[in-house]
Amino acid sequence: MTFKFILTVLSVALVTSTVFAAGNHAGGHSDSDAIGKPGKATNANRTVKVEMLDTMRFNPQSITVKQGETIKFIVKNSGKVKHEMVLGTEKELKEHAEVMKKNPEMEHADENQITVQSGKSAEIIWQFTKSGKVNFACLQPGHFEAGMKGVVIVGGKSVGDSPAHDSAHKH
Repeated sequence: MTFKFILTVLSVALVTSTVFAAGNHAGGHSDSDAIGKPGKATNANRTVKVEMLDTMRFNPQSITVKQGETIKFIVKNSGKVKHEMVLGTEKELKEHAEVMKKNPEMEHADENQITVQSGKSAEIIWQFTKSGKVNFACLQPGHFEAGMKGVVIVGGKSVGDSPAHDSAHKH
């Protein structure tokens, strides 16, 4: 048995009620269909800058996109402590926040989540395939509970439905 296998088995045993059991969270998002899917940089319709602050807030806290749109998030940690941005359902984020309390050193290594050190920036490229809302949060211990969360509102009209799509998004 490999160390990674043993670690995974132990993690699953410790956190059987959550989908984020892997030691580094790789492969951790269980219900990505509900929130969309990883996007490709070449398909990004636009770039959205998100700032993470030590006041336990994201700026902006609400982002509006169209169904089918691929967004390149440039996530900047303007604070002095480590923050992260994790896309997920409200249920997944709450469960994941509980896991992070018990395992505060976990780093995020999946397409829907990024850990960012103080003063640094990182990217998430995500395609929003269904209308509705997709939540995001910082799951460092205590940050979620302090209100460090936001929402992406996904409009019902698909990006591809508009004949002006090609000219409207060329920059």
